[in-house]
Amino acid sequence: MASPGKNSPLQQTTENSDILDLAHLTSEQRTQRDKKIASIADLHSQTAQLEAQIAEIKAKLKHDPSTTVKRHIRLLHEYNEIKDIGQGLMGLIADARGMRQVDVQREFGVGDRD
Repeated sequence: MASPGKNSPLQQTTENSDILDLAHLTSEQRTQRDKKIASIADLHSQTAQLEAQIAEIKAKLKHDPSTTVKRHIRLLHEYNEIKDIGQGLMGLIADARGMRQVDVQREFGVGDRD
């Protein structure tokens, strides 16, 4: 359903009733109403600014999010494979030297969290 036009009877009636309602408001109520209207306008402005920022940031993204997630998962798999190979090699070195694997890791500068 289309919204009523600017000069529609419904809008004119609404505007007239708004004017009539304002006549019965105290000055304090009018002030509060004006503050709320200003606050709403400010919120609309902030919303527009945030939507513009979101659009700008999305435009800077090189890939869509699903592509980025897939890439990160692939890189994590590669990292884990390389890490497993490195730990295996350090285990072989530790066995060949008759040392604990932890000592070999320290010798190569591998920390507990690596």
